Amino acid sequence: MQIDVPLVNEAQIGTRLNAAIENDRRGEFALLLSLLSVDARDMAQFQWQNELDMAQKLQRQFELPPQQSLMADLSCAEPVVDNSSIFMAQGPRAFQLQQALRPEALVIRGGESVAMAEALSNCDHVTQLRQRGQLSAPKVEIMHFADQLAIQRNLVPLLASA
Repeated sequence: MQIDVPLVNEAQIGTRLNAAIENDRRGEFALLLSLLSVDARDMAQFQWQNELDMAQKLQRQFELPPQQSLMADLSCAEPVVDNSSIFMAQGPRAFQLQQALRPEALVIRGGESVAMAEALSNCDHVTQLRQRGQLSAPKVEIMHFADQLAIQRNLVPLLASA
């Protein structure tokens, strides 16, 4: 069986399918259905771009700048961008330009509350590291019970003579 009018694109198939159903032409209907691709992504109107995650889609949709970096601790070894000297020397417009070229990291206080951060700033460095989980407590070896009894037996004559 042949179709009398050639199909140019898939947009014409819908009307042709309707006409085949109305005129009870089962052969033409089957042929038109066989022309349809099983995968809808093969059709021009369903061509998708690369799959982006939701954050990238929203960033592109609202034309947002890239995310600004965060820094929880200024005492770390990373180089810190400081544009304050430009603000003091050249004014706010030069600062805004420098901020656009080399943005400063936003400083956050991390996972601690303000009161805890203030209390830790008054503590020594070892206590700060221990609180943040970067320093573990020293491991104490527990002696076996038999060893403890042997040591106590050796101490008994010393205590009795004293």
